Amino acid sequence: QVQLVESGGGLVQPGGSLRLSCAGSGSTLDYYAIGWFRQAPGKEREGVSCIKSSGNGRYYTEPVKGRFTISRDNAKNTVYLQMNNLEPEDTAVYYCAASTRDTKCPWIYEPDFDSWGRGTQVTVSS
Repeated sequence: QVQLVESGGGLVQPGGSLRLSCAGSGSTLDYYAIGWFRQAPGKEREGVSCIKSSGNGRYYTEPVKGRFTISRDNAKNTVYLQMNNLEPEDTAVYYCAASTRDTKCPWIYEPDFDSWGRGTQVTVSS
């Protein structure tokens, strides 16, 4: 089973940018769709974005469309989430997760993902 580790979180001002990384180990990520999820204080975890194993399908939820970009570098066994124009509402712990069900990627639905990282904190505040 693949192990995932997120990095790149931190404190940023509104309007700023961060790039999160999701590094895989124990298995190649080539065969997995990778999703990003987030959980804000007092709220349930929600989907953010997903990229298919081939990289040809990329999906976003409405709150982040046009601001976030997901990408993958299979040679580095890493998936990225570039976050631009960050808002205070983006403050959350961000998790990446792997799914063997590529066709489920567009729905970014938590039960479809099998392996999870421990998360990285993103705080957007002035």
